[in-house]
Amino acid sequence: MINIAIDGPAGAGKSTIAKAVAKELGLIYLDTGAMYRAVAYAALKNGTDVSDAKGIAALLEGLKMDIRYEDGVQLIFVNGENVTPYLRTPEMSKAASDISALPVVRYKMVEMQREFAATRDVVLDGRDIGTFVLPDANCKFYMTASPEERAKRRFEELRLKGENCSYDDVLNDIIKRDYNDSHREVAPLKQADDAVYLDTTTLTIAQVVAAVEKVVKEKIK
Repeated sequence: MINIAIDGPAGAGKSTIAKAVAKELGLIYLDTGAMYRAVAYAALKNGTDVSDAKGIAALLEGLKMDIRYEDGVQLIFVNGENVTPYLRTPEMSKAASDISALPVVRYKMVEMQREFAATRDVVLDGRDIGTFVLPDANCKFYMTASPEERAKRRFEELRLKGENCSYDDVLNDIIKRDYNDSHREVAPLKQADDAVYLDTTTLTIAQVVAAVEKVVKEKIK
């Protein structure tokens, strides 16, 4: 079984690289961040405060999440609704960061992620994949870039989607998320001892993908 864990802060390019590597190596890509965003979406739709641990715990008891793939694209359904189109807004990013800090949410999502990876060759990306979710993953990477570069990438991504935001707001959000993710109580963001460190600030997507694939192929010979 091949399990590839890619960790790092917001905007480091983890998802882009994970998807590309999965496609190149014929593996399944599991978007773990989208799972937290889906829970955040359910909470906001239900009118539940994303920082209310008891309220979120009650919400999770009745929440059914299905992960499906159509033409290689991951879709997430919550209680029968395809919530995929609503998960990439700045509002959902903030809500997901807040809700992921709740132990009850993290334990539930980790349980689902471990079950998924136990029976499939997968690539997962997030904040704590190699340190907490899949500590025995074959290949681990810690991917980062300067806050300014990450903000630039996220700003361009949002701008192309027609989102109305400023670079400064995106940068401030990146910095705040970095602090929240690295200081949360359960499984904070950090580099696993056996993870390969990749600074993507000055690298192209192709260069990063090539670097990841080289390490993976060497480890799974």
